[in-house]
Amino acid sequence: MRVKYILGAEKPSLSFEVFPPKTQDNFGTVSRAALQIAQLKPDFMSVTYGAGGSTSKYTVEIAKSILDTGVTPLAHLTCVCSSKESIKEKLIQMKDNGIENILALRGDIPQGTTPSQWDFKYANELVTFIKENGDFCVGGACYPEKHLESASEREDTDNLKRKVDAGCDFLTTQMFFDNDLFYKYIIRLRRAGINVPVIPGIMPMCNAKQIVRSCQLSGAMLPDKFKRIAEHFSDNPVAMQQAGIAYATDQIIDLIANGFKAIHVYSMNKPEVAQKIQENLSEIFK
Repeated sequence: MRVKYILGAEKPSLSFEVFPPKTQDNFGTVSRAALQIAQLKPDFMSVTYGAGGSTSKYTVEIAKSILDTGVTPLAHLTCVCSSKESIKEKLIQMKDNGIENILALRGDIPQGTTPSQWDFKYANELVTFIKENGDFCVGGACYPEKHLESASEREDTDNLKRKVDAGCDFLTTQMFFDNDLFYKYIIRLRRAGINVPVIPGIMPMCNAKQIVRSCQLSGAMLPDKFKRIAEHFSDNPVAMQQAGIAYATDQIIDLIANGFKAIHVYSMNKPEVAQKIQENLSEIFK
């Protein structure tokens, strides 16, 4: 099913994210984790795409295995350092495997590269190319605390508007830990004429060090409440995971209560985290 139709349904939707292995040696472990999460029957599952397409083969393989379970896959596709020919090959591969949902991303710029020489410099160019070369449902990324490379909120919003105008059917946010920031962001987008569905992305805090590093890379702010939890439970991994799931559950309940019925969880290949989140929200996502 196309993600835009899932988002258009009346009932709330819950989705999870997995990432492919970096090497063939780890494929079995990651594939098993993805299939365990698929057994929870989320509304869809996204599968990430390694830097520079380094795990692109595994992205399609895992997305196809998820589809075979009856769960809708959303395959990530990045265009950094890619040619039009290589992207077209990926689109053909996805179509041949029955994948009809793509999250279109520019991707991180590798050090020492020259973007001016690429076929695709921005994600909106990739969105346009996908729409011109296949019948796909296309999503894009957005950043409640603005993209790190954007000089201002206005520039960030203008860039996002170009991406949506190019054909994005929906948007998924970068992780955030303060819902008030997200609510203010939505107001800004709607005022700018960006009216496609926006899925809030929530990351359960299961490893304090990983979260801090992820926030440094993404620019996401850590609220004081979040910092206190991380500091207090950092030496107890089991308690840290439990507290992180509770914090994420609280965020999700607040989002649902404020009218946002589609939630995406960055479950980080952890079936136990996805299952606990789902259990905590069992009556809400009926």
